[in-house]
Amino acid sequence: MGRSVLDGVRVADFSRVLAGPYATMTLADFGADVIKVEPPGGDDTRAWRPPVDAAGDATYFASVNRNKRSVALDLATESGLAEARRLVRTADVVVENFRPGVMERFGLAYDDVAAVNPRVVYCSITGFGTAGGAGLAGYDLLVQAVGGLMSITGDPSGGPVKAGVALVDVITGQNAVAGILLALRERDRSGRGQHVEVNLLHGLLAALTNQAGSTLATGASPRRLGNRHPSIAPYAVFRAADRDLVLAVGNDRQFRSLARLIGRPDLGDDPRFAGNEARVANRDALTEALEAALAVGAAADWVEAFADAGVPAGLVNDVAEAIAFAESLGLDPVVDLGGRRSIADPIGLSATPAEHRTPPPALDEHHGADWREARKEPR
Repeated sequence: MGRSVLDGVRVADFSRVLAGPYATMTLADFGADVIKVEPPGGDDTRAWRPPVDAAGDATYFASVNRNKRSVALDLATESGLAEARRLVRTADVVVENFRPGVMERFGLAYDDVAAVNPRVVYCSITGFGTAGGAGLAGYDLLVQAVGGLMSITGDPSGGPVKAGVALVDVITGQNAVAGILLALRERDRSGRGQHVEVNLLHGLLAALTNQAGSTLATGASPRRLGNRHPSIAPYAVFRAADRDLVLAVGNDRQFRSLARLIGRPDLGDDPRFAGNEARVANRDALTEALEAALAVGAAADWVEAFADAGVPAGLVNDVAEAIAFAESLGLDPVVDLGGRRSIADPIGLSATPAEHRTPPPALDEHHGADWREARKEPR
């Protein structure tokens, strides 16, 4: 394969758990040399088991640490700290997600590193920023709660519900990648690096998009609607004869096609459902009518018929079914690194695509001559 887009970019990765490692794995997938600096006991997620992969590693750790090299350094010792300081002098990018103030105590904060390496792009990932929230622990569940996501997730008759994955960490990792690449682009022009800062709370608020926009415009916070959409109907989960399916009807043409396919063309002419606004206002009656019609057929049969007619619909898959579905569409979502399977990088570049080269490293696997000799001179 040809040259990767981030060939020659060295990343000193002091991050752990999810948001930071997700970001640095993305950089590694596109050719960056990521040196994962771990404490002597390793990234916490190495111990988050079961489940484990084919090599016996925790799948949580393995899911966000391929294509990296691992070096264990005890930053509480002079020798470990000296080695870390030598590493950041050679780095194009430094990524850290310690609580605010920790890197300052080590002499590894942005100002310290930039003084000896002015080209460095230094990314700090925090839970709540460096001002009033500096002392708060940045756990995904906590941010989903205080950031409003749980207030709009779950059934209206039940309590607040978190997303089924650490979604805020993933969003923040993506924001970190974007910030790092923007700063590298600016360095191409100016020759100087800068400090990139992202935090989980602000990242979540930005990801609330229309829900946050509605709150700011009206002064009223949205409520939980379960699987329904606040502004579109039918746009929800419905029960067929054997299992659940989703309908995501976005316009009147699609709705009329849906009504015809389920044997209820009259619904397309019913004034209660004549337009999207009317359907949203009368969603309970609409749901009752749709589920009565859908109950006579299998979900997969309905989905096939809807797809043929251009009505957006799909089965409510479990994760294994979702991966198989992506494979059936030719998306090649899975990579195999020596029997260790993981989800491929989702970013497609035509000229410099992602490369899935090496499995997640063993702890301190690269703390030897090869890693030392590979160090670049400061620039």
